[in-house]
Amino acid sequence: MKSNPELTALLAKLNPKLQPGEYAFCRVPAAAESACMAIPPLATFREAEGLSAVVLRSQADAQRLVYDSVHRCITLTVHSSLTAVGLTAAVSGALATHGISANVIAACAHDHIFVPTGDAPRAFAVIQALSDRN
Repeated sequence: MKSNPELTALLAKLNPKLQPGEYAFCRVPAAAESACMAIPPLATFREAEGLSAVVLRSQADAQRLVYDSVHRCITLTVHSSLTAVGLTAAVSGALATHGISANVIAACAHDHIFVPTGDAPRAFAVIQALSDRN
């Protein structure tokens, strides 16, 4: 299989940055949506089951929002395109080989990888090593 030169260039310049703070992915009941949006959340997504929101853990606790786990965010500071092929797969695959779950949010300029708080230092090292190899 021929490698994708665009992907190789992106991987070589990942320049991951571990963001401060801990984040929670919350299910927001309809009655709490206004309060949640006033925080404001880092990200939201409306599913058939209701609103999901990514907020700082401290904000989730203050609003008494329900969440299952706590994450740290690693931003890939390389400017990537939403149409780039393989970047999410390469990063999440590298993390998976080390037993680290990854929740990826792709925004217009960067990808943001949310990993369990306890795995954040190891996940950062895995992503940095992936970039160093390319």
